[in-house]
Amino acid sequence: MSYAAALAHIARHDDGTATGIWAGYTLRSAFQPIFAFRPGRLEIVAYEGLIRPFRAGLPVSPGDFFRSVPAGDRLTVETLTRTLHLLNAGTFLKPPAMLFVNFDPSVFIDRELAVAALRGMRLTLHEAGIDPRRVVCEVTEQRSASLPVLVSFVASLRDHGFRIAVDDYGAAESDMDRVAALRPDIVKFDAKWISRLMDTQAGFGLLKIMVREFASRGSGIVFEGIEDRRQLELAEKAGAEMVQGFALARPALMPVDFSAFAHIGADAGHNEPPGHDPHERSFGRRDKT
Repeated sequence: MSYAAALAHIARHDDGTATGIWAGYTLRSAFQPIFAFRPGRLEIVAYEGLIRPFRAGLPVSPGDFFRSVPAGDRLTVETLTRTLHLLNAGTFLKPPAMLFVNFDPSVFIDRELAVAALRGMRLTLHEAGIDPRRVVCEVTEQRSASLPVLVSFVASLRDHGFRIAVDDYGAAESDMDRVAALRPDIVKFDAKWISRLMDTQAGFGLLKIMVREFASRGSGIVFEGIEDRRQLELAEKAGAEMVQGFALARPALMPVDFSAFAHIGADAGHNEPPGHDPHERSFGRRDKT
């Protein structure tokens, strides 16, 4: 039901983009590159889909938009935003780059809902021409969520061929044992947590230990919210595999050409691809769907 309802709110345009219409809002896809460290340079290896709402032509905070969605519509709206990202990625973001899309586990406590949502997602991937193995499903490890339910949902995602990322590790009350139970392919470290730990020698030491621990369990590490060259250098020294943030590239509304950023020097400064969102300021969870 939610997948069919989501499709009814999607419009296609002559430039190849797909946008969503919901309760007076126009919803557009933005993508932010995720870079991997390579010898002497950084290389785009993935993109994260981010929704950008507009009302009467003016940008609206994603957090404000999602807070306006009634509880009964949350699943449909989440499906709508994810579908938009996949359709736009299929048109504008070519293989082999990974595609990070967000899931809110709290709306999938019913197994039948999860099955229906994933079936709809596979249909979208088929239409968009995207191999499921390119897709990384981001979930938050929430202490308030039932761990068995969360593990079951993550197993369903994996059964469909998707990779798993745990988002915002270090925010709130993150628990390494709970994360380990999910066996994520990737762990994304929370931007504010990283920044705080980088400010002291002891904190940076702890950061390196955490990276090594997750790496020993087979998880790649993304440092989010990298905002300057110092943080970029510390991320590399800490052993992070990938980095994401304003110091490298801001989120950009589709359509946009990221080719200028495909390979950049490891001493990169602030970059702004054409079409970036000038109102983008935070990497908070509410801005990510």
